[in-house]
Amino acid sequence: MAVSRANIAHVLNLAGQFQPYQVVDVHAKVSGYIKNIYVDIGDKVRVGETLAILEVPELNAQLKGSKSEFARSKDEITRAQHEVARAESEHSAVHADYLRLVQAAAAQPGLIAQQELDNAQSKDLSTAAQIDATQSALSAAKQGSDVADANRERVQDLNDYTHVTAPLNGVIIFRYADTGALIQAGTSSDTQSLPIVKLSQSDLLRLRVPVPEDAVRYVHTGQNMQVHVDAVGRSLTGMVVRFTRNVSFETRTMETEIDVPNKDLSLTPGMYANTELQLDHRDNVLTIPVQAVVNDGNRRTVLIVDSQNHVQQRVVQTGIQGSDLVEVTGGLSEGERVIVGGQSKYQVGEQVTPQVQKEATNDVVREQGGESDPQTDKGGNQ
Repeated sequence: MAVSRANIAHVLNLAGQFQPYQVVDVHAKVSGYIKNIYVDIGDKVRVGETLAILEVPELNAQLKGSKSEFARSKDEITRAQHEVARAESEHSAVHADYLRLVQAAAAQPGLIAQQELDNAQSKDLSTAAQIDATQSALSAAKQGSDVADANRERVQDLNDYTHVTAPLNGVIIFRYADTGALIQAGTSSDTQSLPIVKLSQSDLLRLRVPVPEDAVRYVHTGQNMQVHVDAVGRSLTGMVVRFTRNVSFETRTMETEIDVPNKDLSLTPGMYANTELQLDHRDNVLTIPVQAVVNDGNRRTVLIVDSQNHVQQRVVQTGIQGSDLVEVTGGLSEGERVIVGGQSKYQVGEQVTPQVQKEATNDVVREQGGESDPQTDKGGNQ
């Protein structure tokens, strides 16, 4: 065969299991009885869609009370504003009287008794202080209104939580409660609250595969991997998006996740898939058949046929080796002819009549890797 250029690759086959991108138990924020529940297992839901409605009569009463308290605080602000206006008007009149008395006393000394001037000044200062007091009362009323408004918003938010909505797009995979069931608030730390449903985000799946220790160095974020799903007869391309950067002591493998789009939900969490991780590859390199290389002690040699069809021995340097081809890094040039197999039948200098065969242009070596354990790999739960 002639020395020619080809592609050589090492591929590791790994079996993995699809996991939902996210799985959440949807709890109620408040305690109450389920008035209506609108979903069941297998239903597709969108983010914000109402899943169930709770009946909480005491919360409705709290909401009415908080609204009334907020309205009363607004009226208190109006009353305080009127008090400020009255105090300012009264101070304006008293201050004008005091200024007239001061002017008259200055024009005709002794005309206005000093006691009368002192009383007028005292009333002027008192009405000015009354303005400050009414303004403080107005500020307090506004702060009280802010508190009442915050309490109204708090109770309103709690009341809104009686409508339990989907936190993400997904599929209902379990329903825990029916109409009439009493649901405890999910925030209670002293009780084991019952979720309403379990929701799985399945439009994007995590494919978890265990990469053996000796192949960890070939895993890179953003790397494309071929995925074959025998259950549905599909082959697709996924991307390595995350890996643990930690080799398990028990299995000597590193968990690696591939994100696989699943917009049509044709793939189901729990399905198995086979993936191909490219370990090493050489593209467009000089190659010869593996059978052409003879291990001679610490060196590797080949028998070539020169231009006069004489057999010659050549020491070569090799690189990556596939199942049929091996990379030649030195000792041979493209187009030279090497003898494939049966080298012991030939002598150096012997003249032969060669028959050149065509060499393959691609050689892929596939190794079998491990498999995720579905009993220990829960995946995706939050």
